[in-house]
Amino acid sequence: MMSATPAQKIEMIPISSITVINARSRNRKQFREIIDNIGQIGLKRPITVARRMTSEGPCYDLVCGQGRIEAFIALGQTEVPALVVNARTEDCYIASLVENCARRKLRAVDLLKDIAGMSRRGHSVPKIAQMTGLTPEYIHAIISLIEKGEERLLNAVECGQIPFSIALEIACAENNEIQSALQTAYESKLLRGRKLIQAKRIVEMRRLRGKGLKVYDSRARPMSSDAILKAFEADTTKKKMLIKRADAAKSRLAFIIAAVKTLLLDNRLRPIFEEEGLTTIPEVLARKL
Repeated sequence: MMSATPAQKIEMIPISSITVINARSRNRKQFREIIDNIGQIGLKRPITVARRMTSEGPCYDLVCGQGRIEAFIALGQTEVPALVVNARTEDCYIASLVENCARRKLRAVDLLKDIAGMSRRGHSVPKIAQMTGLTPEYIHAIISLIEKGEERLLNAVECGQIPFSIALEIACAENNEIQSALQTAYESKLLRGRKLIQAKRIVEMRRLRGKGLKVYDSRARPMSSDAILKAFEADTTKKKMLIKRADAAKSRLAFIIAAVKTLLLDNRLRPIFEEEGLTTIPEVLARKL
């Protein structure tokens, strides 16, 4: 039977005194996202450790939070917020396994809804921040998004796809103002590259499917003949548009090649080319000529 004394408060623990008893490797890309997320909004959830007393003082076995510790080290921190419990090393192994299994099954949105529930029960934002180890700004963002029914944006924030400040701007903006919010985020370097593409995709899914996240039946549903016909027609329309674009590009390219040929054959232009230093042309274009 596993027994442990529940943690009563969050303590700042020296990282050097923590032993990771059940270490595991992780995806570098996901780990980079953890570092960026913590660096931007702070630690959303404290780690959990078990205290062990030694002749040199207290030491700690990690129960859960290896990624958060490694992110803190990467950010140059020497201490980390932790919930401290009294448990045997064997119990820590079991708790770590249970925590990892449970985390895989729960949706982030479901967990974050509990924070909004704390607000509805009368807890203030600073109090919730103190109880959960999250920053007040993050708590405010969670509550605002949940009150607006923005599960899709909330899930994107929790997954590190977009900053919570951008999610709040999108949630408060009118449909015709959302693109302006994304442009502002791009100019302020909050969204760049892949993250900007992800944000645009999230906005489009929000427009098409709504703010909430629906749990779909995993069993395949048979398509009706009308649905199949509509899908076929939509696919045909897309292919026709691609063909039209390809033909237009081909026509423009043919015009450019013909124009360049005409210019090269005009001896009156040769001195001008030489004077401007235009004595060579790209190899790809030369092959077309």
